[in-house]
Amino acid sequence: MRIISGFLKARRFSIPKSFPSRPTTDFAKEGLFNVLDHQMAMYDLEILDLCAGTGNISFEFLSREAGVVTAVDMNSNCLKYIHKNAVEFKITDNLETIKSDILLYLKKTDRTFDLIFADPPYEYKFHKEIAEIVFERKLLKDGGLLIIEHGRHTKLTEEPHFELVRTYGNVYFSFFRTEN
Repeated sequence: MRIISGFLKARRFSIPKSFPSRPTTDFAKEGLFNVLDHQMAMYDLEILDLCAGTGNISFEFLSREAGVVTAVDMNSNCLKYIHKNAVEFKITDNLETIKSDILLYLKKTDRTFDLIFADPPYEYKFHKEIAEIVFERKLLKDGGLLIIEHGRHTKLTEEPHFELVRTYGNVYFSFFRTEN
């Protein structure tokens, strides 16, 4: 894995073979951030990374100095891995890690975010529920963006607040936005 842009550009980090998470590919991540660069100012944001896994997406946001990232994952090994790399990259000041089930976190948090990125395992069937909770609980600030990464069998285009979908190989990103 590599960081594509920002002050950590070209930094690489290896994922152990037995790692319990599937990282977003560099190809898909580059496409995602190209879309984001055209959709919003990537500065001083409050970002939530759900199912943070390797920290790949969190690190990319932090490298671009996009703001503060809260990384949520229920696997302790993932959070330890994220913390280890954050220390090595010297980005711990803008990164908070939380061990929690993501749906439980969304149902209980009282925080709001400029951007929420969710990358649950593709085989899980709660992608729609993530969007429902985010919008029912008003967890996005005005003009905020929710991005859900999923596989080809998940269809989110009919969900409220859906804006667009982008495909990069077998990786799909569905974008949802609040009104301004």
